[in-house]
Amino acid sequence: MHTETDIERPLAEVAVVVIGYDDAAHVPDAVRSALDQGPAVREVVAVDDCSTDGSADLLDRLAASEPRLKVIRRRVNSGGCGTPRNTGLDAVTAPYVMFLDSDDVLPPGAVDALLEAASGARAEVAGGLCVRREVPSGREVPWQARLYALHAVVPHPAQRPRLVDDTLCVNKLYRTGFLRAHGIRFPEGRFPYEDVVFTARVLAAAPRIALVPDRVYVWHVRRSAERLSISLDRAGVENWRARTEACRQAHEVLLGAGHKELARAVRAKFLDHDLRMYLRELGLRDIAYRRAWWELTRSHLAQYDADDWARNPGAPGRLAGRVVLASPEPRDLPRLRELAARPARLYPPYARAADGTPVWSDGLPQVSLEPLQDRPVRALPLAVDGELRPRARSTRLRLRLHELYGRVAQAGPERVETEWRHRNDENVAVRGATVALVPCATGSGAAGDAGTWWAETTVDLAALAALGVGTWDLRLRIRFRDGASRDVTAHALTGAGLLRRSAVPSARHGVVLVQPYTTHSGALALRVAPGVRGVLSVARARLRRLLH
Repeated sequence: MHTETDIERPLAEVAVVVIGYDDAAHVPDAVRSALDQGPAVREVVAVDDCSTDGSADLLDRLAASEPRLKVIRRRVNSGGCGTPRNTGLDAVTAPYVMFLDSDDVLPPGAVDALLEAASGARAEVAGGLCVRREVPSGREVPWQARLYALHAVVPHPAQRPRLVDDTLCVNKLYRTGFLRAHGIRFPEGRFPYEDVVFTARVLAAAPRIALVPDRVYVWHVRRSAERLSISLDRAGVENWRARTEACRQAHEVLLGAGHKELARAVRAKFLDHDLRMYLRELGLRDIAYRRAWWELTRSHLAQYDADDWARNPGAPGRLAGRVVLASPEPRDLPRLRELAARPARLYPPYARAADGTPVWSDGLPQVSLEPLQDRPVRALPLAVDGELRPRARSTRLRLRLHELYGRVAQAGPERVETEWRHRNDENVAVRGATVALVPCATGSGAAGDAGTWWAETTVDLAALAALGVGTWDLRLRIRFRDGASRDVTAHALTGAGLLRRSAVPSARHGVVLVQPYTTHSGALALRVAPGVRGVLSVARARLRRLLH
């Protein structure tokens, strides 16, 4: 815990620890982004983890003209990120420290924003907004944006359990003396997801935390890189083993420190974030991977107790986790993928137990879905089918809303609003028409269900094409009788010809290439490429994929 003598007169000086291995192409930019933060940065400690590509020589040349840069060369590669971070932390002389990876950057003003917050709140930790920037597209997605929506001071982590959701160490400023006084370090050696455990150790020490809405870290996501980052390299089951182990240790650290609610929040985060992310991709893996993944997951979830499962029991992650735990073998992967989507979709077929209780399926009647009976309609995992038919005169979008154990009919769906949102910039959107949802007389195939609702509208292809080559995600808002609404995505139907690329004549562009497709989570999306340039860009992209 902090003492008055620790926090009365904070020094306005920060150390930035930059770690890298064989990243000569990016590490100079990372270091410069730290140095460019200005006089608040006393030192940049660059730790080279025994690179073989000349990274350390580049850093030495930078250090020759920059007295604030200190380069440490490790003689043996550690195999992970924790050891070089610990090496850098040991060399820090400044009263505050931040961490930066060699392929990322600190945006201008990041250090000042965090330092001002920490000093003003007399906090041991200050955190800010991290954005994931896709390279080369430039698309940015904020990380845990709700946590950093406003300036806030949290006297004790237990007062805001959602802090466990942000497991990053790089978007935060730490008081160096606080870390050293509590012996807080990263796991050593090859330990993927070391920041998950580090964050738990920080929270276990009960720091006072300041939160700011400022952008303080840019996390570069390079999906086509030769060597993928740990967070992207999920093709091997060892990645999942490492993640479950990190989550297990984080839970133990917090539970051992007496923070029971924070420990439960770690398990809740595993279900809502980690489990759902990997379930969305499970159908892409081979049989051996699926079986190993399933076994690891069941072993991890078997450690959960009744109180863990009772917390928000109707949440999609909990429903998915209970299905995995109930079945010895992988099953129902398409439905689990839909449930793991964001927002979740519980896709038919729907089943009921002999007493009428909603259950996952006839094969797993022990997995009760009764919590859905009391869940507000705005949080229900509603399933909507989407079907696109590109045509010369008009491109039609047909939607079908499924019943969900009588809850949909009870709420009274009236209309649906459509919107196409640009994949690389969510601020760019083309709104479609608002159309009525019409009840269908036939049932959905499950006893007791009231049927389905249909809607059909025209896609404004000209408006999409006017914005150039792009990928568009379909977003829907269903409006109900009482004024409530639910934002959903549409499950992409994949029947014959439904996902075929079409060349649609255009008065402005000559031709527009249109291709409906399904995302990893099963949602309907649309690629649009107008004119000759668009056709050529599609051809080049296809060639790149084939060569890759």
